[in-house]
Amino acid sequence: MAATPHPRRVDAFGELAGELGFCFGGDYNPEQWPREIWQEDAELMVRAGVNLVTVGVFSWARLEPSPGERDFAWLDEVLDLLHAHGIAVDLATPTASPPPWLGILHPETLPVNPDGVRLVAGSRNQFTPASRVYRERALSIATAMAERYVDHPAVRMWHVGNEFGQIDFGDEAAREFRLWLRERHGTIEALNDAWGTLVWSQRYRDFDEVLPPRRTPYLVNPAQSLDFRRYTSWALQRVFAEQRDAIREAGATQPVTTNFMGFEPLTDLWEWAAEVDVVADDQYPDHGAANASSDIALVQDLMRSLGEGRPWVLMEQAVSATSWRPHNLPKTADRARLDSLQAVARGADAICFFQWRQARTGAERFHSALLPHAGADTEVFASACALGADLQKLRRVVGGRVAASVALLFDWPSRWAAEEPGRPTERLRTLEQVQRWHRALWRRGIAVDLVKPGADLSAYAAVLVPHSYIIATDAAAALRAAVQRGASLVVGPFSGVADANAGILTGRSPVLLRDRVGVSGEEWVGLPDATTPLTPESSWTTAPAAAAASILGERLRVDGAEVLARFGDGHLSGAPAITRHRVGDGSAWYLGAVMSDAALEAVLDDALGAAAVTGVLGDGVLPGGVLPEDVEAVRRGDALFLLNHGGATRHVAVPGPHRDLLSDADVDGQVTLAPGAAMVLIERHAE
Repeated sequence: MAATPHPRRVDAFGELAGELGFCFGGDYNPEQWPREIWQEDAELMVRAGVNLVTVGVFSWARLEPSPGERDFAWLDEVLDLLHAHGIAVDLATPTASPPPWLGILHPETLPVNPDGVRLVAGSRNQFTPASRVYRERALSIATAMAERYVDHPAVRMWHVGNEFGQIDFGDEAAREFRLWLRERHGTIEALNDAWGTLVWSQRYRDFDEVLPPRRTPYLVNPAQSLDFRRYTSWALQRVFAEQRDAIREAGATQPVTTNFMGFEPLTDLWEWAAEVDVVADDQYPDHGAANASSDIALVQDLMRSLGEGRPWVLMEQAVSATSWRPHNLPKTADRARLDSLQAVARGADAICFFQWRQARTGAERFHSALLPHAGADTEVFASACALGADLQKLRRVVGGRVAASVALLFDWPSRWAAEEPGRPTERLRTLEQVQRWHRALWRRGIAVDLVKPGADLSAYAAVLVPHSYIIATDAAAALRAAVQRGASLVVGPFSGVADANAGILTGRSPVLLRDRVGVSGEEWVGLPDATTPLTPESSWTTAPAAAAASILGERLRVDGAEVLARFGDGHLSGAPAITRHRVGDGSAWYLGAVMSDAALEAVLDDALGAAAVTGVLGDGVLPGGVLPEDVEAVRRGDALFLLNHGGATRHVAVPGPHRDLLSDADVDGQVTLAPGAAMVLIERHAE
């Protein structure tokens, strides 16, 4: 049930950023405030340097208080006011949060959970993307907005819905799921074959017997669950596409987007990215968590990669505390600034927040905002003004790109399938492994692109596969070709296990790659809670002092590869654990277990060295090739970003004379970064 893609204007956001410089602002909800506040808002926005606000996200009940009754007068006034103050608007269709009357009059529009309980209105996201009534009503209000405001001079971007990630297991979803399955599989016999329904006597006579994976007495068929996840992502994407197309058909030439949520598990963003004119994301890292800075860098690399390297939009973040964690730690002003500059370093041309004015009422009344309850005479608002000034200093960075020679493979369907129950272990989590591998490169100042399976890898000197449970034929062919032409390939454990329907590939694993990695497995083994030591071979000259494995190991046989380390004891004692195989002009490393950080980083250093990949500061500058602790280094265009995410002063050697765009100071040789500090350096001869 694939829709015909609507023509995109992928250059439209670049035109906007080229005109405004960095877009700076956030969500603005004037409908929550009396009219006399609006003038003050506009004046304070100008004071802070705000030049873009998102309007209308949660305004459906105000725009359509009763079915068919429309009230646009207040929005007319708001848009006119913002335009008069030189503030551009990202106008949102309000369809993420239907008014209560829709669920009351049409309960079939409300989602049902896996236990069969229908959820009620009174919060947000209370809709099922399968509901024809919901989609008709949503399309109606979106069309009316587009026709009214398509030529309004304030409207410079369109924003469809909000944070798509709704899921429904009810009868509406069952009906749509069956239609989707008919198109995907063609016949019920083909579905039975793809799902392996002879197991547990699950064979279906007709598509009408198929249900979403609701609560069952025991485990759900993993192929059924995988297809339902694919269907859910598609159904949400259809809701977006219908409203986007209505905006385009009204004559809109502005960029159209929606806000992603990083690695959110319900949407396949590789599929979604082709539908938006510019990639946008909401980012709320928990700075109380270990590795928060490197993990959000991974999300930012994903956003840049989804847009094929083009600049992206940081649509939402918190300026201080959120309100939805059990215990909410506020950001310092330095942290809020650093978070924004980190996004800029990794390709963002818009830095926005949720929200402009802090809410007095409702569930998010304690979520921070650029303008807090205490008003403009606050540190938070002062920090917002300072950030606006910083972004103006960085205008020459707008439109710049981050060049990467390392590719990291990630795929949503593979992640979905890999985390179904009934595996050798439930402790192996795809995203955790991706984060660990990416973190090793982050610490070395090495830029990374995320790539989807089957993508062209010819531009990359090294390709990393932390955990890809599904490796289909096209993905395997791309990986094989990369090694043959000279790339370094590193493959993590429990990869290449299953086909696109989550069926296990028969034969020694990884079935489609074993000739490239030169090793093959016959058994996956859960490892004891205590780590399993590794015994390095003498040929592994860069082996760390203590290497270990955990969580999951594989019983491997060498088929031409060189063994670098073996399991030291336990069920796999003496079996190969880490191997290297030279093929064509490249080499492939295989990790037969989840490796300790030291072992993982040693392997990655070997592979990157073989591929002549160096960090942004080059060879010989960093002791051991690693940046000082908590320091991040990224080059975007001709600008070198240095960010200190830690609590101690750090020193970084930077070859050659530079000027810091933020302080306008000249630096040469070693630079000093105070805690929470940032520099954006331009070589003086490049000015």
